[in-house]
Order: sequence, then structure tokens, then C-alpha cells
Amino acid sequence: MFTFVQAGASCKWVDDSQHLILEHFDTICNSPSQIYHSALPFCPSSSWLHKHYTAELLQEAKVVKGLPARWGTCSRTVAMSHRPLTLTCWKDTIAVGLGSGKIITLDGITGIQTAVLSGHFEAVGSLAFMPDGSSLVSGSNDKTIKLWDMQTGGVVKTFHGHTDRVISVSISADCTMIASGSGDQTIRLWDIQTEECYYVVEQHNWVHHVRFSPTDPQYLIFVSGDKVWHWNISGQQTNPANPGSCIAFSLDGTQLVSCHGRDIVVQNSSSGRIVAKFHVTGYTIHDCCFSPDSNLIATAAGQTVHVWDTTHSHPHPIKTFAAHTNGISSLTFHSPSSLISSSYVKSVKFWEIGTLQTDQVVADPESTSLTSAQIMSITLQPEDGIAISSDSDGVVRTWDISTGLCKASFQTLAKDPVLSDVRLINNRLILVWHLNTRVFMWDVKKGELLQAVDVIFHDIGSVEDVRISGDGSSVFCLYQQSIRAWSIQTGEVVGVVGLRYCKFQRFLTVGVSRVWVHSHLSEPMGWDFGNLGSSPVQMFDSASLLPNNTKLGDIRRSRIQDTITGKVVFQLAGRFAKPIDSQWDGRYLVTGYRSGEVLILDFNNVHL
Repeated sequence: MFTFVQAGASCKWVDDSQHLILEHFDTICNSPSQIYHSALPFCPSSSWLHKHYTAELLQEAKVVKGLPARWGTCSRTVAMSHRPLTLTCWKDTIAVGLGSGKIITLDGITGIQTAVLSGHFEAVGSLAFMPDGSSLVSGSNDKTIKLWDMQTGGVVKTFHGHTDRVISVSISADCTMIASGSGDQTIRLWDIQTEECYYVVEQHNWVHHVRFSPTDPQYLIFVSGDKVWHWNISGQQTNPANPGSCIAFSLDGTQLVSCHGRDIVVQNSSSGRIVAKFHVTGYTIHDCCFSPDSNLIATAAGQTVHVWDTTHSHPHPIKTFAAHTNGISSLTFHSPSSLISSSYVKSVKFWEIGTLQTDQVVADPESTSLTSAQIMSITLQPEDGIAISSDSDGVVRTWDISTGLCKASFQTLAKDPVLSDVRLINNRLILVWHLNTRVFMWDVKKGELLQAVDVIFHDIGSVEDVRISGDGSSVFCLYQQSIRAWSIQTGEVVGVVGLRYCKFQRFLTVGVSRVWVHSHLSEPMGWDFGNLGSSPVQMFDSASLLPNNTKLGDIRRSRIQDTITGKVVFQLAGRFAKPIDSQWDGRYLVTGYRSGEVLILDFNNVHL
């Protein structure tokens, strides 16, 4: 007979195991053996698995510090046989359009597959439910639109007329019309009863994201040529076009959200008055949606989902998470507190959305996920026992690398995705960032600006990477075909090295006076700049000068390989595979991510 303690532990083990599979489903599904290398070591610090299982595993593997304190909010993961390209829902029925041409329906409560709709011959890229849920409209690459009976699963009508793939479909509020946008650069309006196309709007670009107003059957919007167009069904433009790549109406039809690049604009759909403007960091936004109560807006950018609370005059992010290990293909709310996402890695995930602490200055010692802003730079200072992270909101944090806990956090003036490096020297922060051909160097103490130097390049080109020297005396910049060094005290150039090899995908690692240039096409090359003002000397055996005969073979993927054998001895996988920035000193590997997470890996007892 089990005791209460044993039963409790068993339940906790089952709960943790379920979370483990849900959060790392893509990685485990693609490569089951990765559960030991890319899933279990990343269990939250408060989990039963971390405390009672991974201790044995980590004796022979990496020790991960600075882990999130709690599991994420994924409640279900459903594997798909083919890539899911689009999804939509009506109450507890989820419809998913696949690359194979089939449409799968899922139960919104259990995630169980309830039906397969077959009829299209090519990929289904757009879906829309009738307001009463009785019918479903689909648009396909086979150039047709189909109307499905959700009771029988059969095709009721097929609409022919487009000469290229159908990208988007929408149903009018009175259920009499279908609007479709296509790669043939037209919008077509269809009479559902007669199956006839009675109006064609010609454009000069592909037509994406066609949407009828949920309340006004005479009003529709669409995206074409990176602009949002407002029309009535008579073919008249009702409002000026504005920039946008994806759009969504609130359920009550009073608000419209449009996204362009990383910018989000919320408008009153009747007057066009802008209600709110904000932006995300990282990848550009390719999908967006309102929650059913219109209080939240979710956006998909690359692998990341951003959720914003729009109930206040100044919208604020309440959740940012890496939803999948590959790009997100579609996003929709199931309820005011749950979200569904689909990914090109053949999975659909269900997420519970709650509120988060949004104070971006006060540190939370239990978690590294302190902010929704993406990490922009990581600096490892093992001699001081710390790592430093900076994010796109200008928040700088110092981390204890022995415990993984945040030691301090404060706001700086450096914002947006241009912050390159930050270093703590004698209790004084030095930050550098770049924008196009300009490099900015700041000396900050306790958030107070002490000195600013603006370095301007007069020739044509762009800055590729900027790093601060280990002693804080100088700044190294990778620019065009050269490395340039500046004195932080004077802002003057104190050294220049010319480069004569491929300039793409290059980045710097630096010591006190030494700097290495890494490229995906060649071995690291290093120079010793010596004292400020002296001529740099190339280190021809630069690889051997990296710690412990190992190098960071690809810092953007955190792959460590032996410099003698060339063997890859460690590589992050799954959702941790693509950090924004990494630092490695032969023992500690510190990585930062778009999700705002920072991971610290300790290799002290590992024989690489």
C-alpha cells in the first residue's frame, strides 16, 4: 500500500513528466535520445524531476544553473502528420489546415482528433468558420475555395475562379458572402448561395489576410503590397491605406489591430483613430489575433509568441514565450485565457495565458525569465563570479554564476535591438551599442549617465559587432573589412586591423587586449592589440589560446568542439538551440534568448 508521501511524490512525478513532454515535445519527437541532453537537464529548479532525477544524470553531464523556477504554460501538444499551415476555432472545435491538403478537426478540451476533411488536392492555407459553427470555408493552393458541412464532414460547394493559390478567406457577418485573396493579385467576392463571383478587386501584389468585419457585412479589409486596405463590398475604398503585413478584428468589431515589421497599431475600426501603438523585439510579426473578450492581443514572430494586455491606455506585455522550436505558422485564441499555436515542425500546442509581473527593473531571485524583452547581449566575468545580461528594453542584470540567481537589476538609457555589449568594471557599467554606421559608448553608474561618446563612420557600410575589452579600457568594433579599437576615455581610434576574408556572419570575442574574429567559413583569427596605441600583432596560433583546447565553434548555436580533433563535444538543441548571444570561458557557458531567458551551464566536472 502506498503512503500519502509516496502517492504525493508519484503524482508530482507524473505531473512533471507531463510538463517535460509538453514543453520539449518537438525535440523528443524528432530525436527521442535528446531527452537526456536537451530536455531533462532543463527541468525547472522547483520541479520534482530536477531535485530527484537529474542529479544523477548531471554527474556525467552538464550542470545547468539559472533555470526557470516553474514549468511553462503549455497544456497540450498534438502531433500532426503533415505541416499545419493555418488554424481557426469555433467554441471547442479546432480546425487545422495541413500541407497535405487535408483539414483536421480537434476537440478543444481534450485535443483529440475528431474528423478528417478530404477534398483539396494541395495545401490548405486559410480557414474560416461560419458564425454559428455549422460550416467551414477553406482556401487552398489548388486555386479553389470549399464550403464544408461540419455535421457530415462533406463538401457542400466548391468555388472556382482564381488562377493562383488562395491565400486567405473570410465570411461576411450575415453569412451571405465569402471574400478571398489570392496570389493572382485579386480579391474576389462570392455569393454563397449561387457560388458565383460577383465582384473582383484587382491589386498589383498578392493579397493576404482578407477579413470581413465581424459586425458589418458591407466592410472588409485586406493586406496587399505591405499595406492595409479598407473597402466596402461595392469596391470603394473607405479609409486611407496604412502600412501592415497582418491584421485582425476584435470579436465585437470595434477594434482593428494591424502589424508591420515589429510595430503593432490598434485602431478604432469605424473612425480609424489610433487607440494604441507598441512594438515587439526580435523577428518581424507574421500573425496576430484578439482574445474573445478583446482584452489581449497575441502576435507570432518567428518561434516566439508575445501577448499584450490592451485594457489600459498603455498596453503592456504579460507573456512572451518560445512556443516552438521552429517557425509559428498560425495563432488563435480558444478562450480569453487560452491560446493555440501551430508550427512547421508538425505540432499544435495549447497554452494557458496568465498575467506576469511586468516590473522590468526589480529582480526576481527565483527565475531568469524576468522580462518579455529579448536578451541582446551576454557578458561572462568569471573573475568576479558574475554574468551580465542586457535586453532590448535597456534593462541590465547581473547574475551569480555559482547559483544562477539575479544579483541586481536596473534600467539604463540604451534601448531597442542595437545593444551590443555591457561590462561591469569597478562597480561602473560600460555599455556599447550601434545603429547603422554609428557606435555609441556610455559609462553608466547606478543608472546615472556619466559620459557619452558618439563615434561616427564616414564611409559606407554597417557595423557587424561591437565588444568591450576585458579591462574596460577600450571598445573593439568589427566594421566592413576591419577591426577598430577605441579608447573609452578619449573616444579616439587606438588601433586598426584590416581583414581580407568573407565578411558575412562574423562576430568578436575579446579578452583584455586580445580579440578573435569568428566566421562560419573559417577558423578563428586573433590579434593582440597590446597597449593602447601600439600596432596590433596577429596571433597565428590563436585557436590554442582559447580555453581548455576548446572553442565555441558557432556562438549563435552554442556548439563547442575540440580544437585538436574537430569533434563537437556539446551543442544545445530544441528551443535552446539558437541563442541571441553566448559567452564561454572553458568552464561556464552563458546564453541569452529572445524569450528573455538566461541559461548558465557549468562544465566543471565534465571531461570534454
